[in-house]
Amino acid sequence: MRIAREDIPVRIDVPGATARQQADFGDVSGYGRMGAEYFSFGAGTDITELLHGLEGDACQSPHWGYVVDGRITAIYQNGEEETSATGDLFYWPPGHSVRAEEDTDIVMFSPQEEHGRVIDHVLSRLGG
Repeated sequence: MRIAREDIPVRIDVPGATARQQADFGDVSGYGRMGAEYFSFGAGTDITELLHGLEGDACQSPHWGYVVDGRITAIYQNGEEETSATGDLFYWPPGHSVRAEEDTDIVMFSPQEEHGRVIDHVLSRLGG
């Protein structure tokens, strides 16, 4: 699920401040502590091969985030793809990979334990 900033409903609009809020933007039930992450990807980076060996050969951690700059595509296990661009909010449910369409910076919030396991797996695939 992605949503462009201008499509997020405005809840407060007063001189000097605008607050937008999208309700029901992913479910955090059942997850413990959350981690805050800043990722930078070079154009063309596709992490799909690095996820092989995980359940479904995909990241099984959900992520909530914001595209600071660039364009990034979530690739879901069912073959669907969804591209988020500069200024978009996104929610990636478990069962995905990602590919950077151009140099891209994103901020994500993820369940610390689940995403930690994915990062450890990627590091092991990289030989680290």
